[in-house]
Amino acid sequence: MLPLASARLIQSELQALRRDLHAHPETAFEEKRTAGVVAARLEAWGIETHRGLADTGVVGVIRGAGSGEAIGLRADMDALPIAEANEFAHRSTVAGRMHGCGHDGHTAMLLGAARVLADGRDFDGTVYLIFQPAEEGTGGARVMIEQGLFERFPMHAVFGMHNWPGLPVGEFAVHAGAVMAGTDRFRIRIEGVGGHAAMPHLGADPVLAGAALVQAVQSVVARALDPLEAAVVSITCFHAGDTFNVLPGTAELAGTLRAFSPAVREKALTRLRELCAGIGAAFGVDIAFELQPGGYPPTINVASEAAWCVQAAAAVVGEDAVHTAEHPSMGAEDFAFHLQKRPGAYIWIGNGASAALHHPRYDFNDDILALGTAYWVELARRRLAREHA
Repeated sequence: MLPLASARLIQSELQALRRDLHAHPETAFEEKRTAGVVAARLEAWGIETHRGLADTGVVGVIRGAGSGEAIGLRADMDALPIAEANEFAHRSTVAGRMHGCGHDGHTAMLLGAARVLADGRDFDGTVYLIFQPAEEGTGGARVMIEQGLFERFPMHAVFGMHNWPGLPVGEFAVHAGAVMAGTDRFRIRIEGVGGHAAMPHLGADPVLAGAALVQAVQSVVARALDPLEAAVVSITCFHAGDTFNVLPGTAELAGTLRAFSPAVREKALTRLRELCAGIGAAFGVDIAFELQPGGYPPTINVASEAAWCVQAAAAVVGEDAVHTAEHPSMGAEDFAFHLQKRPGAYIWIGNGASAALHHPRYDFNDDILALGTAYWVELARRRLAREHA
């Protein structure tokens, strides 16, 4: 049976599963219930199941008819610390937590593929099903890798998929190179001299210096970088003072840098440090720039593996519905850590006209569950076909 036909037979089951996960969101490294649901389904379908990597990670193992290559298919499981604004029946039951990025759908689609692949096992080699915790900013991929993912489950290639609001239902986007940007987090502390707001000449105002710095930072992309190279620098926090008639002694800023290339990243970081030093001297304050842990490298597909993704997606929805010239996103994704260790590709599946990712009214589109499931099955069968192995 064709993968899409098989997936449609279990559409209602996948929808119920997805909505159950949506109603019970768990954030980074807390996905104990979710991991339990995943492991129970895999075991019920006779799939070898392993738990414990990165605490809440789950890996399923499906061995095909022969001894060919092994590939990994990855789905993220964690939710976000967002209060859901939706009012439908499957809305979050956990205050301040919601599946605002569709990881509930990603988990359901990979479980659907697990069931179809386990029923047929009509491929040559091994499929590792990677259910990963903590994608949202805490690097669950990195932790799974550090704890031996690729040593315990040796695979030749690894693949990921994310829903994409705005891309129509029934369409996929596949990049031959860069998909998502790398990200750095930084904090800036400004040490001035506080005093009476009526006598600013007796102090050194960190608020004024900070305001100048916020504006100057915009020159990094506009004037310091090649206009043909993509980058974003955003100041997202500015904290100083607590009353109307006192100049504070300190101010703290924080922000993010996004880039695709190590050279662009380094140039931007150098310029940020230079701006901090220069503005500090100009305003008579001390400015300390500090990179924070938790950054992600850029997500860069291997062209040859992306080509397999194009073929698989086209087999499900037709060649005209597979886009290969989409612009990459300045968002970040910890699947990048997997791609640093193994060749592979990360693609987008259309979620239709939904709210944006990380929006309190976002919801994964259940209409694409069968499409995503079928894509995973088609990719595994093609990538591990006997004539290819």
